[in-house]
Amino acid sequence: MAVQTRIRPHDLFRRHPANPILTAAHWPYPAHAVFNAGATRLPDGTTLLLCRVEDHSGRSHLCAARSRNGVDGWEIDPRPTLLPDPERYPEELWGIEDPRITFVPELGKYAVAYTSYSRGGPGVSLALTADFCTFERCGVIMPPEDKNAALLPRRIDGHWALIHRPMTVLGSHIWISYSPDLRHWGRHRLILEARRGGWWDANKIGLACPPIETPQGWLMLYHGVRQTASGAIYRLGLALFDLAQPEWCLLRSPQWVFGPEAPYERFGDVGNVVFPCGYTLDPDGDGLNLYYGGADTCVALARSSVRMLLDWLLAHGVPPQAGPAFDGTSGTTEAN
Repeated sequence: MAVQTRIRPHDLFRRHPANPILTAAHWPYPAHAVFNAGATRLPDGTTLLLCRVEDHSGRSHLCAARSRNGVDGWEIDPRPTLLPDPERYPEELWGIEDPRITFVPELGKYAVAYTSYSRGGPGVSLALTADFCTFERCGVIMPPEDKNAALLPRRIDGHWALIHRPMTVLGSHIWISYSPDLRHWGRHRLILEARRGGWWDANKIGLACPPIETPQGWLMLYHGVRQTASGAIYRLGLALFDLAQPEWCLLRSPQWVFGPEAPYERFGDVGNVVFPCGYTLDPDGDGLNLYYGGADTCVALARSSVRMLLDWLLAHGVPPQAGPAFDGTSGTTEAN
């Protein structure tokens, strides 16, 4: 692979001129904000976004929007696609949000990992669906406080693998856990730490969209949060993990590659936020369509290339344990 060293990190993503592509004004029923959408491409080529919709109570549910070209002409479900069900699932008392979609060939279904908000805080819940009309809820699989989760599309050494971000005494870092059946989870390992000091990702980090499987490894987009005098800034970075042992981080970007610049990213309910939960790939397997929430208010689209992201990371990334870009413990800490 020819490594493109001249690409600047801020040239890796191109905002679509139609942004924002979805807002509350598009919705067929009353909504306050629409953002943080999971994404997938259906077998007929249709792009499906499973959007987080915040109603006027302040709580969120999920609603599907479909488009032939993934940009406009959206057909939105006339009513919520997946509502909180606190009577059967008390962890959903205060809403469900931030879905991440993984198609699992072994099951012939889509796995939707989402945040369920309970009295104890946010946890990770999982649901399976074949059609985004009916859902098999697995319930909460990672208790509070935990969020930013996605399932890998295939088993690793016979076990399912979930990337997630618990809040622990160690801080807000990215972990992986394994399960034989999607319901019982263990072998929890810390795989990527928030940096310390003045870094762009020094406060906390979390998975952005589901990792992308490539011949070089699992390509991860993650968000980093930096606290400033005027509030937090959410930006995106890149990391690469071993295909066979995804708890091993191979490379990590020292710089952010996408951050809030446009007005719809800088101003909204929560300003200075770009927050992807999903992507689709073009038929060539390289063109990347990144769907992200802007300022917790709208859904926007940015384009990139998997090859270009990998080329840049291979040229500029650093091993997590090497050099001044990392100031923490080993990325293989194991919890009991």
